[in-house]
Amino acid sequence: MRKLISLGLLLICISGYAQKAANPKPFATTITADDLRKHLFIIAGKEMEGRLTASEGQRKAASYIENHFRSLGLLPGNHGNYQLPYPVYQDSLTKASLEVNEKAFELDKDFVPNGNNYPSTISCGEVVYVGNGIMDSSRNDYKDVNVAGKIVLLTSSQQRSVATAQRNGAAAILVVQSNFPRATPTLKGVQYVNAFRRSVAPNTYFISDAVAQAIVGQDWSAAKAGNAKSKSYLANVLLITEKTPIKMESTDVIAYMEGTDLKDQYVFITAHYDHLGKRDTVIYYGADDDGSGTCAVLEIAEAFAKAKAAGKGPRRTMVFMTVSGEEEGLWGSAFYGDHPVFPLEKTTVDLNIDMIGRIDPKRKVGDSMNYVYIVGDDKLSSDLHPISVAANDKYTKLELDYKYNDPNDRERIYFRSDHFNFARKGVPIIFYFNGTHNDYHRPTDTPDKINYDLYAKRAQLVFYTAWDMANRNDMLKRDIPLDTSFMNR
Repeated sequence: MRKLISLGLLLICISGYAQKAANPKPFATTITADDLRKHLFIIAGKEMEGRLTASEGQRKAASYIENHFRSLGLLPGNHGNYQLPYPVYQDSLTKASLEVNEKAFELDKDFVPNGNNYPSTISCGEVVYVGNGIMDSSRNDYKDVNVAGKIVLLTSSQQRSVATAQRNGAAAILVVQSNFPRATPTLKGVQYVNAFRRSVAPNTYFISDAVAQAIVGQDWSAAKAGNAKSKSYLANVLLITEKTPIKMESTDVIAYMEGTDLKDQYVFITAHYDHLGKRDTVIYYGADDDGSGTCAVLEIAEAFAKAKAAGKGPRRTMVFMTVSGEEEGLWGSAFYGDHPVFPLEKTTVDLNIDMIGRIDPKRKVGDSMNYVYIVGDDKLSSDLHPISVAANDKYTKLELDYKYNDPNDRERIYFRSDHFNFARKGVPIIFYFNGTHNDYHRPTDTPDKINYDLYAKRAQLVFYTAWDMANRNDMLKRDIPLDTSFMNR
């Protein structure tokens, strides 16, 4: 009996070692340019109508993704369902007004409200001018002024400037812009979609020089030239926003493949399947952004399914998730991050794919036909970078470009896709990206413009990296703290 037990243990150990040492290449090569093309011409096709969050086109895309996951034998990822719903709200702006010292200004001629403003009436007798609104180690536009409970006037519309005004307690924010009057009427059928927010930001209004002049007076010429210091002005400002809300719903699509001896640990492969929808009859197809990531997830899932069918299934559980609401503010991944189905503390990594089918025309170094931007592999875990490099060196041999890991990246790419809602919870991430191009967020981002051979190679890199993450002995270390100061730059 003792010999039989020893022999059994030996066979188990040999089996486990063979599984870990399995060759992933036969399964990676099933991720082909032809299969990606087939999926993408459907996902980014006319029938999907641009996949706007909470639209019929988005629901059609979700159904297509769910059916593919079913066909692979993947299990439903949300307690028996493949789709994870979350609430969104579609708001019709019915009224917007702005007055300074009882002088009414005209909508679209002199101001427009931010689409995310909540219905409110704000009246305040003091406005604080803070220039660009920068507050960091080298400069503080808030020195010697108190903006708490007051209206803040900014000459910069950068996200960090608005966020800094919010952190300093602004009651509302006025941002001076030069593109007035506006050609498209704001009230003409324009609707804004809003999800639940954990905190409510101050309402923001974009204003013309004329409005700023009415507040600041003779100081405006110096302020406009950048020569004025932060200063408080007495001015009676009335801001009114009225909306009619409609409650709606969108979904993330989640499927999983159970692992073997480490099945209580998870490797996520993610992408967002929503895009910008259509405006009048013009469809924003979103082939690269992010049909390319979505279809890569479908093909990577299929490669893992074929590996499992061949007896080479992953040790950890693989979770394949496509989310909606990314274009509106990372809503679907934010909802998942706050309502996880699988424990985040047991999620070893999220590999997120957002735009891997095109070429960045701004990239002037290296081989533009053989690269991918790798983002976030230097953050949260010291294990990430060497694993990513080793997978590429052994299999795909792409040029790995780390441009967007720069803490001073003006585009703030690290914060602009769904991986960040894993990172903010402490989950190590890698984000795969090809950079923007002239068709980014335009109707001309169509599937015929994709470089399918390069696209397939990039998707294979994600697969190879995931294969290592799924089969290595240990979860990734979480030994690098999240740099929260980076978030506010």
